[in-house]
Amino acid sequence: MTADVLAWLLWMAALLGVATTLAYRRVDLATATLVLGFTLLVYTLFGPGWFAFKLVLWALYGGLLSLNAESFRRERLALPLLRFYRTVVPQLSDTEREALEAGTVWWDGELFTGAPDWSRLMALPAPRLSAEEQAFLDGPTEELCRLVDDWQITHELADMPPAVWDFIREHRFFAMIIPKRYGGLEFSPPGVAAVLAKLSSRSAVVASTVGVPNSLGPAELLLHYGTEAQRQRYLPGLAAGTEIPCFALTGPRVGSDAASIPDTGVVCRGLWQGEEITGIRLNWDKRYITLAPVATVLGLAFKLYDPDRLLGGREDLGITAALVPVSTPGVEIGRRHFPLNIPFQNGPTRGRNVFVPLDAIIGGPERAGQGWKMLVEQLSAGRGITLPSSALGSSKAAVFASGAYARIRRQFHLPVAEFEGVAEALARMAGNTYIINAALAVTATAIARGERPAVPSAVLKYHCTELGRKVANDAMDVHGGKGIMLGPGNYLARNYQGVPIAITVEGANILTRSLIIFGQGAVRCHPFVLKEMEAARDPDFQRGLREFDRNVFGHIGYAISNAARSFVLALTNARISAAPVDGPAARYYQHVNRYSAAFALAADVAMLVLGGTLKRREALSARLGDVFSSIYLASMVLKHHEDQGRPEPDLPLVEWACRTLMYQAQEQLHGFLRNFPNRAVAAVLRFCIFPRGRMYSAPSDALGREIATLVSRPTGTRERLCGGIFAADPSPLAGLQRAIAMAEELRPLEGRLKDAVRAGLLPGGDVYQRGPEALARGLASAEEAAQLEALDALVQSLVAVDDFDPADLRRQPSA
Repeated sequence: MTADVLAWLLWMAALLGVATTLAYRRVDLATATLVLGFTLLVYTLFGPGWFAFKLVLWALYGGLLSLNAESFRRERLALPLLRFYRTVVPQLSDTEREALEAGTVWWDGELFTGAPDWSRLMALPAPRLSAEEQAFLDGPTEELCRLVDDWQITHELADMPPAVWDFIREHRFFAMIIPKRYGGLEFSPPGVAAVLAKLSSRSAVVASTVGVPNSLGPAELLLHYGTEAQRQRYLPGLAAGTEIPCFALTGPRVGSDAASIPDTGVVCRGLWQGEEITGIRLNWDKRYITLAPVATVLGLAFKLYDPDRLLGGREDLGITAALVPVSTPGVEIGRRHFPLNIPFQNGPTRGRNVFVPLDAIIGGPERAGQGWKMLVEQLSAGRGITLPSSALGSSKAAVFASGAYARIRRQFHLPVAEFEGVAEALARMAGNTYIINAALAVTATAIARGERPAVPSAVLKYHCTELGRKVANDAMDVHGGKGIMLGPGNYLARNYQGVPIAITVEGANILTRSLIIFGQGAVRCHPFVLKEMEAARDPDFQRGLREFDRNVFGHIGYAISNAARSFVLALTNARISAAPVDGPAARYYQHVNRYSAAFALAADVAMLVLGGTLKRREALSARLGDVFSSIYLASMVLKHHEDQGRPEPDLPLVEWACRTLMYQAQEQLHGFLRNFPNRAVAAVLRFCIFPRGRMYSAPSDALGREIATLVSRPTGTRERLCGGIFAADPSPLAGLQRAIAMAEELRPLEGRLKDAVRAGLLPGGDVYQRGPEALARGLASAEEAAQLEALDALVQSLVAVDDFDPADLRRQPSA
């Protein structure tokens, strides 16, 4: 290579370096133009190269310079782009538009930028329960858990006993979200989540029964959209438990496709309480409705029609929500579904020619046709609380029990926790539970501060329930036969059976992953896409053109920046990226920055190349949703660790969680690129995202063993991870905790006895059974021998399983 060629290559590298730096740092167009012009001038004066080549560079620079002329850019570039855009971007349906506009954009919007501003997340305060919430958690919630016999509920009664129903009503468990002025408790989202998590650690039936009225239902809709008269009519009764609510959306002909609801309401004249009025004649057929069999007031979603235009507007008014007392003639309730042996009250409801006044519409007649908007706006918050709380409570209980069980259950003269296969399962359980805990704690706090994060709520609904399923599966594997034998002593099986329920309700997980997380997020959270769509729809063409020009060229600059950021951060393994904290966790903040840029680039290119067909390519959309979910959940893990005061013993959990999530992000990006239909574009993307290949690795086996030790011994990490569950008598978890504490206390004695066995001073076998021999041979004191016998007896009672007389298992045939 000649000196001239080498010098030219160095100058080209310098020019590219300047351009890449400007893009990486997102320098504005005017400043970038000045810097590049100066750099090009220096090269022209002092750099090698053919004159013609330099002229080409100046011609390209002229194009860049022209973009700074706003009127030229708008008329010559933005205008034809806008006309083309209007032909290729699909029209949104009303339900799609309302779903996109629901809720707020929070931290999810930062991750979509490719350069998240961590100060926005770090400014969120750590979650704190009020004194009232803590007292309720320690008092009535603890007492309710103590009162519950889950075997009685699930096997004997197929319902909660009257004493439990009465306790729930008396202590206003149904009223946690209702303001005090209506007789409710007015708890914050973290307070509601804490109560539901503790109940879930004891009984899925009780948790579901309490959770639904405090989630998307009549109370929530009345608080946000109801008239004051409606609130005064219903909320005090809902708070006192004299009114039991349910909300009916799903029917036999339509599940997730709410736009196709066949249930109808027709505005007409009719008799109400002996007087002829203008009202609504309703017909519906709904199923899967929680609390419907025992409800007194029915929230109903239906399509409202006004064929005679009695309301003075359109004939087809759209999806509407109303409240119907179940005592209204024509309402049918009472029959029950039986969801997987988890017998919470759930069943069908039907209505035939049910006539109600117009003020049954939530919010009154002026809210006619706004039902879908109400539902998606409230679902954007509620979906992030109730089901994640249930997954958290059951997962914490599973880790708490499995860690202890693996410590006291011995095979081949060793605790099974010391076997690597079991340790691997324990580490997965603990790490996944840590992710659920972090996601719920931080997101619930954001909701309490006024956010309505629609996309993060979908992320939590999908991933918390899926992680909960993994935890339940691992817990059953760790327990073996103990986990599969049903009976009063089985503390795992009912939650295991109920896992598919959480997977299915409030947006089935396949739908949530394939269509909602990225499908909604790509438009709602993107800094430019929704603004471009709104500009293109603007009836004022000139105003729309100005907004489109501003946003489309901002979008182009953003995409160029993300390409530069993705490439540079991948090339440097994100080491040049800024982190908001110092210490061992700082590297994971940097990795989130890297994958945020890679995700933003991939999302932009996918939308550009595939356009409106992207939403039909559900597998690609789902993979992009998985990438986004991984970086969102990793950022929640880091914020949670910060909120807890950065406890150093918990760092293995932080590392496991972040490594797992970042590895998933990497692999899902790889899968997206492998399946992207335009192979040339995929190759360019792969060069930008993985210039050094896929470098990220999953957690090591050594890390997994370390975590297994932390959760199978009475450590501070175990207490923090599993805090907030019901682990007192009469729960079997209380006995497990006593056993693990005793085993830890006797660990030095266990070591001495093992040494004695190896020395031939004691016969082989389980050292827990060697108390009398150890005492007789002077290897243990009388107190130590007694403690060993007590531990052995306790362990045997805990590993025992239930058995039954065959006659007790036969159900009496129905008459």
